Amino acid sequence: MRTRTARHGAVVAAFFLTLCTPAVAADTDTSATGTGTGTTADAASAGAALVARRAALAAASRGGGAAGLDFRTCPAAEALPSTVRCATLRVPLDYARPDGPQISLTVSRAAATGAGNAARQGALVHNPGGPGASGMHFPLVAGLPGWERIAAAYDLVGYAPRGVGRSAPLSCREPAARAQGPTQEPVRPSAAYKMRRLAQAREYARGCALRAGAALPHYTTLDNARDLHVLRAALGEEKLTFMGASYGTYLGAVYATLYPGHVRRMVLDSAVDPDPRRVWYRNQLDQSRGFEARWHDFRAWAARHHATYGLGATPAAVRASYERVRDAVARTPAGGAVGTGELRAAFLQAAYYDDVWPDRAAALAAFLRGDPSVLAAQAAPDPATTAAAENATAVYTAVLCNDAPWPANWGTWDRDHTELAREAPFGTWANAFLNLPCASWPVRGRQAPVAVGSQPERLPRTLVLAAERDGATPYPGALELQRRLGAQASLVTEAGAGSHGVAGGRNGCVDRHVERYLLTGATPGWRVRCAPHPEPAPVSLDDGAAGARGALLPPVV
Repeated sequence: MRTRTARHGAVVAAFFLTLCTPAVAADTDTSATGTGTGTTADAASAGAALVARRAALAAASRGGGAAGLDFRTCPAAEALPSTVRCATLRVPLDYARPDGPQISLTVSRAAATGAGNAARQGALVHNPGGPGASGMHFPLVAGLPGWERIAAAYDLVGYAPRGVGRSAPLSCREPAARAQGPTQEPVRPSAAYKMRRLAQAREYARGCALRAGAALPHYTTLDNARDLHVLRAALGEEKLTFMGASYGTYLGAVYATLYPGHVRRMVLDSAVDPDPRRVWYRNQLDQSRGFEARWHDFRAWAARHHATYGLGATPAAVRASYERVRDAVARTPAGGAVGTGELRAAFLQAAYYDDVWPDRAAALAAFLRGDPSVLAAQAAPDPATTAAAENATAVYTAVLCNDAPWPANWGTWDRDHTELAREAPFGTWANAFLNLPCASWPVRGRQAPVAVGSQPERLPRTLVLAAERDGATPYPGALELQRRLGAQASLVTEAGAGSHGVAGGRNGCVDRHVERYLLTGATPGWRVRCAPHPEPAPVSLDDGAAGARGALLPPVV
């Protein structure tokens, strides 16, 4: 459904994003218990029901069909064309106080085209994941090949979840305080380096509390699901038709658990494991293992194309080439801005998407031939995105830290990650340090994870999509999500593939199942498999294409 050309790359990157997942170790902080239970949760549930009823009445009074929201020309800040209209949705900061302080969420919509005399089926709402990613650009898929029939039948609706973009934006530090590069990460962090990162994580958590104040506890998946419930009602929809990618699958699963009677159709792409025992610390450990496998996949691909890149004819030889580059930028940063930290982040993106493999391999090859400019162009931080990246990281951190208890004891983190790094060295410590603010998160009474699948009534047919070798959301999570959603859930697996985000243009077999489901409600069966999409073709250094294409990169990681 989406094409992967440079012309569409920026559009796709804006809405098919990603998650850095994370979950719960043996000695979690038992003081962090249950705003997800008891009186507070009951009050929040009642508040969400009240606000949704009001939104539905407002929509009905305007004639329904998204008329509950006042869609107008989008603000210039959204950089959206005139074919897309924007609105603002007011929701409570705290659903336990539905008439208390309010925040505004930005919403975008491309109305159903009706092409081919297609009957309108309502609104299709998309969440691209993160948490921390904005879906405001989702309506632009209406203009992409393969989306014609879906765009004819549905209003395509995107939104920026609470905290993201212009939706009551959350920040944990001044964007200018983000490292601009180069940053240098040790291959094997010393005890002193770990203590320095622990202190930085505590400082970051304190910054979140200082800048967000009393609002900090209200950035949660539960509140995101309540917001989605109100958005559904404001769109004039009795039931929700939803596409969620990565973290968006967890949000969709939580919504289905809380509001099963308001689910129409759901496409859940690249599934987070919703087992409460894994949300979020153990999921993060699983992800680091998955990244290691995908790092091997990239190196095996580069080895098969040794004639093009000269990086080595085996995965081990390609790793040695990467390590030579890593050692070199540790001494002299590429372009003055790319150290070992930026290098690792750039190649982590290769663990998400095989689209970037030719560019990354070409960057290594050019560097080893004496030209660091290709690597610098791909990996150097972009000052133009600094504020958005800070915002995305803040929301990511707040939601995951608020969602569940995390280990409070540094010894647990050190033990678990030291052991894991022996088998998965590529991303283990970077992932640990990304999530480490959760160890000292300044919110008491953190909720227990929602027991996805515990809803009292059977859900309608749902469609789960997964790539068998996905590193960001490993495949066992899709099996667990399908199990919890019940007998009506269908799982479509892209066999042997690992790019994160299966729907939308890589694989025609997958896309046909998605289109059929959204248009008719029919699913292909309990479990079906699609052949993998073709691997990317190598790009010769001589053709000048390396680094020229826009990569589909997540802004959160």
